[in-house]
Amino acid sequence: MARSKEFDTTEVLHKAMKVFGRYGYEGTSLQNLLDGLGIARQSLYDTYGTKRDLFIKAVKHYVEEKSAAVVSYLNRTEPVKKVLAEIFQTVVAALQDEERREECLILYSAIDQIPHDAEIAALFERDRILLEQAFYDALVRAQDRGEIRQDQDVHALARYLYHARYGLTQTAKLSKDPKVLEEVSAVMLSTLDRY
Repeated sequence: MARSKEFDTTEVLHKAMKVFGRYGYEGTSLQNLLDGLGIARQSLYDTYGTKRDLFIKAVKHYVEEKSAAVVSYLNRTEPVKKVLAEIFQTVVAALQDEERREECLILYSAIDQIPHDAEIAALFERDRILLEQAFYDALVRAQDRGEIRQDQDVHALARYLYHARYGLTQTAKLSKDPKVLEEVSAVMLSTLDRY
């Protein structure tokens, strides 16, 4: 009879996000993973497979979890500009928190792999389609309610918001100054005032 796992697989994925966020995909060694995950080598292989398998599972878990939260925000009935501000404030708050920041930086490592890894590229393409559509639907609702002007290209704005959200991760990698993240986010959101 097989022994049951003595660890929470979802919790281990969150730990993996932090390890890959801290060292990057290429810089993460097997020992980094074993130390960071707190599981035995055989458990790592049996449950997650190779380093690449674990990386993809961790990225997929992170992206799906965060994207589901964004879609949930965008489906709220409050004014869309208010909801968008909350989405960006949530991202900034996560990137300013040392614990959560390391999880978030897995995106930086993952995006770096897109040109070389078709599976990761496909994962991000699915995410892009999902979120751009969610941003677009929210912006159309905003137009219908008179929150933004009718003559604006909401497809382009939806695309911008998708990329701007990911751009904050790049900003966090380049600067640990929390004020920089706040200023960049504020400028990104100020584009909505032109709409």
